[in-house]
This record gives sequence, structure tokens and C-alpha cells, in this order.
Amino acid sequence: MTAWRTEGGSAIDRARSLRFTFDGRVIEGFAGDTVASALLAGGVSVLGRSFKYHRPRGLWGAGVEEPNALVDIAGDMPNTRATQALAVDGMTVRSVNADPSAEKDRHAFLDAFARFIPAAFYYKTFMVPDWHLFEPRIRQMAGLGVLDEKVQDPAFADQINHHCDVLVVGAGPAGLLAARTAQRAGKRVLLCDDGRQVGGSLLFREGAIEGKAGADWAANVAAELAEAGALVLTGTTAFGIYDHHLVGLNQKGLDGAPDRLWRVRTTSIVLATGAIERPLPFGNNDLPGIMSAEAALVYLRRYGIVAGRKVMIATNNGLAYETAEALSAAGADVIVVDYRADAPAPAGLRVLTGRTVVSAMGRGAVNAVRLSDGSLLEADAVLASGGFTPSVHLYCQAQGKLDWRDDILAFVPGRPVDGVDVVGAAAGDFKLPAEIGATEGREFGIVAAWPKPNSKERVWIDLQNDVTAKDVELAVRENFVSVEHLKRYTTLGMATDQGKTSNVNGLALMAELTGRRIPEVGTTTYRPPFTPVPLASFAGARSGTRMKPLRRLPLEQQHRADAAVFRDYGGWLRPAYYGDGPADERIQAEAHAARNGVALFDGSPLGKIEVIGPDAANFLDFIYYNTMSTLAPGRCRYGFILTEGGNVYDDGVLVRLDENRFVVSCSSSHVAGVHGLLEEWRQDRFDKRRIFIHNATAEMATLTVTGPKALALMEVLDLGIALDDMALPHMAVVSGVFEGVALRIARISFTGERSYEISVPADRAAALWARLRQAGEAFGARLLGLEALMILRAEKGYIVIGKDTDGTSRPMDFGLTAPLERKKVEFIGRRSLLAEDAARADRRQFVGLEAIDDKGLLPTGAHGIEPSSAGLRSTGYVTSSYFSPALQKPIALGLIERGLSRMGEVIELQHLRQIRRARIVSACAFDEEGSRLHA
Repeated sequence: MTAWRTEGGSAIDRARSLRFTFDGRVIEGFAGDTVASALLAGGVSVLGRSFKYHRPRGLWGAGVEEPNALVDIAGDMPNTRATQALAVDGMTVRSVNADPSAEKDRHAFLDAFARFIPAAFYYKTFMVPDWHLFEPRIRQMAGLGVLDEKVQDPAFADQINHHCDVLVVGAGPAGLLAARTAQRAGKRVLLCDDGRQVGGSLLFREGAIEGKAGADWAANVAAELAEAGALVLTGTTAFGIYDHHLVGLNQKGLDGAPDRLWRVRTTSIVLATGAIERPLPFGNNDLPGIMSAEAALVYLRRYGIVAGRKVMIATNNGLAYETAEALSAAGADVIVVDYRADAPAPAGLRVLTGRTVVSAMGRGAVNAVRLSDGSLLEADAVLASGGFTPSVHLYCQAQGKLDWRDDILAFVPGRPVDGVDVVGAAAGDFKLPAEIGATEGREFGIVAAWPKPNSKERVWIDLQNDVTAKDVELAVRENFVSVEHLKRYTTLGMATDQGKTSNVNGLALMAELTGRRIPEVGTTTYRPPFTPVPLASFAGARSGTRMKPLRRLPLEQQHRADAAVFRDYGGWLRPAYYGDGPADERIQAEAHAARNGVALFDGSPLGKIEVIGPDAANFLDFIYYNTMSTLAPGRCRYGFILTEGGNVYDDGVLVRLDENRFVVSCSSSHVAGVHGLLEEWRQDRFDKRRIFIHNATAEMATLTVTGPKALALMEVLDLGIALDDMALPHMAVVSGVFEGVALRIARISFTGERSYEISVPADRAAALWARLRQAGEAFGARLLGLEALMILRAEKGYIVIGKDTDGTSRPMDFGLTAPLERKKVEFIGRRSLLAEDAARADRRQFVGLEAIDDKGLLPTGAHGIEPSSAGLRSTGYVTSSYFSPALQKPIALGLIERGLSRMGEVIELQHLRQIRRARIVSACAFDEEGSRLHA
């Protein structure tokens, strides 16, 4: 291909030159060039290598349909279509799937072995002796581009929610007309187009509308729309239509800015998405220099580039003649091979009618073609026009069904879809709209030119996925004749292509091979996105702390002053331990202090969700596994909340303040989830007027005093109430006062020691904490971090949801079967607990594990093992493992098959090929009678 620049080019600014590199080669261009147009003008014929065979590939298209020219742009995105990426001065561009370059690829030898690697060869080849032997290398070779390290931390993308009356997708002539009509009718209009300028085909095809040149008319309509308040978005692709008329738009960023995601809700959608030119099937039709005829017209009129010196245009329709005439006028030597025997020959053009192209020839690029009459034609550029395929992807995503039209040999939208209209070329109308005074267009007059079976040469059906006609024939021989099976067996129309250039030719060949008509073969499912969307756009600002904001304690600054070491626990930044020195020593010392004196702990993240109303008790009976309506006012009860599948979702204490008011004290990491669950079931099953839910977690701080000296310290505070066991027994709650502010005190323990949880308004937490610190000095009070708390609760066998449970854990796995046997009313998950799976004898159950091999701590995650017919099998795993300062030995908890019935049994565990031995014991390793709760 010997392309060159002319003086024209409406998209480029010749006063602003630029330079970039492609595979290390310096390429010159102008502002407005795409990477593809600059490479074409720079004489680069090989832009990439094919996916499977590493054949040289050049430009085919000029836009979203491009299957070959995928490139990596340093610092931007991998696998970017060169036709859609604007050239930027100083950018670094690299071909994909090529090493070291597209021109000289060391893997090009693979094409010599093509006969041994047809479609689906990997399904058959790598199963023996073991897929895993081949998997690492295959995964290494899979894919095309390479993710640049600079893309790892992209700029935050904006996300916009927008509402309008009419969304028009496509700013070509039909889309502009639809948008103007809606706007003049008083509708709120949004018009989007993936081009950088409105106009669509008017920017490169001839024609006049309302007495103006097409491009001028388009600019005038866009200005009228904008002035009237319509929103016109260029560089914006509608990539998907979802439920309830939700349309996703991806707006391409400029000057290094990230893309922007639009979520548009609209009453009416108008699809003016145009049509894509199809390749013609002939031998070696993937050689560089073979290009879409319409793409060549785009490059000529938009970028001032003539595709070649000696140009052969192969066509089965009349629309390609505009390209032929334009290139001839620009100075190219043009000859047209028209498959139609009765095609009219325009004056001034050499036209060969009734002949077809059999094969292209050339090494590395096309230099000649062989025709059906046996003659050879020299050509450095072959422009193919096999007809046009309406872009119906979005229509099909909206659940539209397609019809086949023999007059244009294409699928078009069939039955109406509520709220969705398809217009222009997307509906199969390839002429300019006559109702707005458009000039008469060229006659389409297409004839069939489908792939034929048993070709002696390779005919490419899908250029992006390296699928040939022989691959389709192989699929038919192996009975993969369903269109969806064909797609997956051969990869035809998969990935980012989604059948844009390949689908209809593939369906036509399948129809020929199976004796069916093309509409009988059907089409595959078009899935969003229509073109790739950066993950940063979907993430928007929700990355890092923006995705999951780190929650902070009201007393964070006080903890920092006490040298707290902070960690993220369930989305909360909390003290892990306090002070300098080795972490293990500090943690052990804190746990020792809580067991032997008194410790202060900030438990503010604990859930404090209030459930209020006359039906609150019945509602909570439904929510909890345990019966809660029998709980007396002023008392607390431990319970499980289950999923509908009967699995443990959360545990915690329910506090009953009075007859109609409860507080759900759930796990700190599950507050949002439990709150959502409560609201969901309140709205779904109960009278919303009789139950009210308020999440007071952020409003209240909870400070805990725990240890044998806890009562003595609490009495010094003078909270206005008696705190002895008679006035405040274990699992009870009372109200007190601190500095004139009401607070709540509950005798609840997660350490196994006498404990008091004081809940106070968050803005009073600092004052109460300071008072606790001051009073605690006389008792040697120590600050308790979360790591020490984990040791204390493990000594008692208290579970942590998500750590000591998995997605299959059920209440009976923890020995809690009474509620299921006794509870008479319905509750979440009840039916699932009555299923056969819940009663399996080999379920993994919660137990303690005592190491008996003198090798120290059992590794968390170590699996219990036992022999089976297939070798060793897992019988469960260690969930928690610590050194107990109270017992002066390692302790562990785990989920082990049949564990509750195997007390005293010794099992083997394996971790990183190390074998350990442990005895199954009670989960509670310390104070099993619970006497210290009342000490």
C-alpha cells in the first residue's frame, strides 16, 4: 500500500503538526489525525498481527468496526482501536500481539502450522495428560495488548446521571433529523455520537440537504439544538441498553482526561447508529492493503489520504462507486471489479462487470488479485464492499428481534420495541432522508457474494478473531450447527468485535453448509458493551476510600495520642494495639491485663440499629433464628441472623429497652448489611406503619470496661445508678447519666470477663473516655486493641462472623439446634434448615483444636486431611489461631467435619506441605463454666 496525502482533509489542521512513535518508528501527522490515519499516511502497511496465527494485518476500517489495528498507547489503554484514538504529539504507540514489532514478529512462524491449530484445537489438544501442565504458558500467550504500569492508578472518572425525554444515538443525518424534530416538539433531548464531530456519513459522502452541503447542514442543526437547550455529546458511545430504558454512555476524555460515564434514563430512545460495510470473502482477504471501500473514502475526505497508487475496488453493490470516483479524481489509478453482471459503468471509470475476486496475492501486503476469469490485476490497494450490515446491537440489547431483508441482504429491526425507534441506515435505509430535501442518493442494487465452502485458499470470515471459512466448515462437520455453538466453537464474532464485520458472512456460510436460509440460521446474542469501556469509568470516583470510605472513630485523635497502631477492620480504622515495641508483646500484654485487672476498649463501631413500634417484637422473631419476642424489657439476648439459604449472616446481641423498642447490636462490619436486610423485610412482609427502623450507630459511641476490676472502676464514675449484680445482672441494660447526658449501660461481654458497654452520644465520647482514663489509673487500667480482643474472645470460643464462619455455616454447625426445634413462627432461612443438606452428618462444625506436636501455633487456614480414593481430601480448616496468655499455650478454632461428635480425636492438618497434629476439643478453652462473667 503506497498511500499519500493530498491537499484536502476536513478533520485535520495542517497548521498544527505532530509526531509520535509506532514500534519505535517516528510518525508525523496533523492535529485531528487518528493514530490510524497518521500511520496510513506515513506508509505503515502492517499495523498488527492476527490473534492466533500472527499474520500481518493492516487497516480495514476507519471507526468502531476496525478489527485489525489494535494498539497499546503508553499511559492510556491497551488494545485501543487505532481508528478511534486521536494522535497526540509525543505519544508512544506499540502494536499488540507482536514481538518485537508488527513488521518483524518472531512468532510469525505460527502461520506455517495453521493446519494443525484450527478452531477449537485447544479443547482437544491440551486435555492429555493434564491441562494444568499447559495452562501457565497458554495464559501467558492469551490476550493481545499489555497493560502499562502507568494505567494501574487511573485518574478518577466522572459519572453523571441524566434524565431526558428523548435520547438519540447517532448524529448522522437520520439522528440529527430525529433530534431536531423532538426538540421542536418541546422535548428534552440528548444527542450523542461516537465521532468527534456531528454529521456521520455527511462528513465524507456527497449530498446536499435543505440546500446546504451535508456537513454544513449537520453543523447548523447541532448549533440549533444546543441553542435550544438540547445536550449534544460528541466522542460519546452508547454502549448498552439496560432495563427500564437505562442507557450507558461512555464519553471519551480529551487531553489525557479520563473517560466519563453517563447513566441516562429516558422515555424514548431513537437509534440512528448507521451501518457497517462488510468484507468480501476471497482467498487471503486479510492481507495488508485490503481495506473497506467506505473507510478509504473516509480517509480521503476526512484526512486527505489516498489509499494507494494503483487501486482495485471490488464490490457487489452500487455505493462503492462514490469511492471509485473520488479516488480517481484525487489521482489514483482506479479499476472497479463489479460482481453484478448488469452494473452500469460510470463515465471515466474502468469497470469489469460480472467477475469476482478469487484471491489476493502478495507477501506481507497485497500486490495483485486473481479474478474469476483467471486474469490478474496488479494493485497496491484493494478496496472491498460486500454490502452493509445495519448496526442493530443496541436494538437487540433492548430485546428487539430481527427480520431478514433480501433486497439489502441484511438483518434489520423487526418487531417494535416499546420506547425504541430505529431510523436511517440502522433500519436498512441507506439513502439520505427525502423528507428534508436531500438529494437523490446512489442506488444500492446489491447481489449476494457469500463465502463458498471448500475453498482451496484460506478465506477470512472474522479478522479480529482469526476465524476462516474452514473453521466454520469444521464446526458444521462436528455438529456445532447452532449459531451460539458456532460462535463459541470458532470464536466467530466474540470479544470486542461482537460480529460487527464478521457476523453475516459467517451466518451465510453456515446456511450454505446446512441447507438453510440465513434467517433460519439466526443471529447470536449481542451483548454490551458495544465497544470496550474503561474500568475506571465504571468505577468512577469509587476507588480506594471513594469506593469504600474508611470510617473513623469519634475518639481517633485520643487513640493516636496514646500511640495506637491503626488497621482497617471491616471498613473501620481502629486501634490494633497500643504503644511502641514488638507488636506480639504489646498484644499479649493487653490481653493479660484484661484477664487480671481491667482494660478499656473502644467498641463504637458495634451496630446500634433501633427497631421501634407495636410490631417490633414479631418482626424481630422473623429476623432472628432465636425467639426474641419473649425477651423482657431491660434484658439482652444473643442470637443469629440467617440468610434465606439458612447460612449464618451475622450474630450479636439484641437489647430490649421497653415493650416496643429494641436495639440490634450487630457486628461492626455488618451494620450496613443488617440495616438493609431489616429495611427489606420490613417493606416486603410487614406493615410499615407499625415498625420503624433507625440506624443510630454513627450517633452513639460505645466504650467498654472489662476485667475483674471492671465493677470497681465503674462505681468510681458515679453514673447515678447501682451497678452490682442485683441491679445490673449479666445480659441486662440500664440507663445512667454522665455530666447531665443520658447514657446506656449493658452487661455484655466479648472477653469472657465482667464487662460494661457504655453507649453515649458521640459528641460526649471524648469526655467520658477521659474520665475513664483518669479513674482507671488507680486500678492500673490498660487500653485494649482489637488484636488482643481477638485473643480473649478465642479463648472463650466466641465466633467472629466471616472468620470462624464461611458461606455454608449454619446454626447447627455451632451446636445451636434448639431454636429450630422449638420456634413455632416463621423466620428467615427456616425452610432451608429443614432441607437435606442442613442435616448432613459430614457438615463442618465449629470446634477447638489443641496442637499436640510441640511445633507452636497451628497455621490459620491449615486444612484437616484424611485419605480418600482420590488421595488426600480436606475435612475442614483452622479459622483462628493464637497464643493464649491466660493458658500459656497455643489455642485454635476451626470448622471440621463432624467435629462436635469427635471430641478428643487426634487429626492431621496440612499447611504448605507441613503436617501438623491436633486434638479436637471444646471451642471454649478458658473458664468454660463462665464464672468470671460474675466475678
